[in-house]
Amino acid sequence: MLVTALPTIGVMIGANRVLRGIAITSPTGDPTLSPAEELDLKKSIVSRAIEMMETDVPQGSVWEVKGE
Repeated sequence: MLVTALPTIGVMIGANRVLRGIAITSPTGDPTLSPAEELDLKKSIVSRAIEMMETDVPQGSVWEVKGE
Protein backbone atom coordinates (compact mmCIF):
# COMPACT_ATOMS: atom_id res chain seq x y z
CA MET A 1 0.00 0.00 0.00
CA LEU A 2 1.45 3.33 -1.06
CA VAL A 3 0.03 6.86 -0.80
CA THR A 4 1.71 9.09 -3.35
CA ALA A 5 1.02 12.03 -5.62
CA LEU A 6 2.93 10.14 -8.33
CA PRO A 7 0.96 6.91 -8.76
CA THR A 8 2.80 5.92 -11.95
CA ILE A 9 5.99 5.55 -9.94
CA GLY A 10 4.16 3.46 -7.34
CA VAL A 11 2.96 1.08 -10.03
CA MET A 12 6.44 0.98 -11.62
CA ILE A 13 8.07 -0.06 -8.33
CA GLY A 14 5.51 -2.82 -7.87
CA ALA A 15 3.20 -1.49 -5.16
CA ASN A 16 0.10 -3.67 -5.18
CA ARG A 17 -2.20 -0.84 -4.07
CA VAL A 18 -1.62 2.84 -4.79
CA LEU A 19 -3.72 5.67 -3.40
CA ARG A 20 -3.27 8.94 -5.27
CA GLY A 21 -2.21 11.60 -2.77
CA ILE A 22 -3.00 15.29 -2.81
CA ALA A 23 0.33 16.87 -3.80
CA ILE A 24 3.99 15.92 -4.07
CA THR A 25 4.92 17.99 -1.01
CA SER A 26 1.86 16.90 1.01
CA PRO A 27 0.49 13.54 -0.19
CA THR A 28 -1.61 13.08 2.94
CA GLY A 29 -2.78 16.63 3.56
CA ASP A 30 -3.28 20.12 2.21
CA PRO A 31 -1.68 22.98 4.16
CA THR A 32 -3.86 25.52 2.34
CA LEU A 33 -6.96 24.22 4.14
CA SER A 34 -8.12 25.25 7.59
CA PRO A 35 -7.03 22.87 10.37
CA ALA A 36 -10.54 21.38 10.60
CA GLU A 37 -10.79 20.89 6.82
CA GLU A 38 -7.34 19.32 6.67
CA LEU A 39 -8.23 16.94 9.49
CA ASP A 40 -11.34 15.86 7.54
CA LEU A 41 -9.18 15.34 4.44
CA LYS A 42 -6.67 13.24 6.37
CA LYS A 43 -9.48 11.13 7.82
CA SER A 44 -10.87 10.52 4.32
CA ILE A 45 -7.40 9.48 3.07
CA VAL A 46 -6.94 7.00 5.92
CA SER A 47 -10.50 5.70 5.46
CA ARG A 48 -9.90 5.17 1.74
CA ALA A 49 -6.59 3.42 2.44
CA ILE A 50 -8.30 1.05 4.87
CA GLU A 51 -11.01 0.38 2.30
CA MET A 52 -8.30 -0.47 -0.25
CA MET A 53 -6.61 -2.86 2.18
CA GLU A 54 -9.91 -4.65 2.78
CA THR A 55 -10.63 -5.04 -0.94
CA ASP A 56 -9.22 -7.71 -3.23
CA VAL A 57 -7.65 -5.67 -6.03
CA PRO A 58 -5.43 -6.53 -8.99
CA GLN A 59 -1.71 -5.75 -8.79
CA GLY A 60 -0.99 -2.08 -9.42
CA SER A 61 -4.47 -0.76 -8.67
CA VAL A 62 -4.60 3.04 -8.36
CA TRP A 63 -7.46 4.58 -6.36
CA GLU A 64 -8.48 8.17 -5.80
CA VAL A 65 -9.16 9.61 -2.34
CA LYS A 66 -12.76 10.54 -3.22
CA GLY A 67 -14.61 7.60 -4.75
CA GLU A 68 -13.40 5.21 -7.39
